[in-house]
Amino acid sequence: MLLPWFGAHNFYLGFTAKAVLQMLLCLLTFGFAGIWGFAEGFIIICSATGSKWHRDALGRELRD
Repeated sequence: MLLPWFGAHNFYLGFTAKAVLQMLLCLLTFGFAGIWGFAEGFIIICSATGSKWHRDALGRELRD
């Protein structure tokens, strides 16, 4: 949640392509696209066990 504008959560979870896209969009829109990263980070934190948001790039379940 500290660096959603740069797609840090996606780098951490292994979604490198999506993280690079978020970072580029953020830089090109002067931070406006950071809303996407912030919302996605919030969804990941609030997701329930077993949902698609509660998995990393390899499909492993995230631990709380």
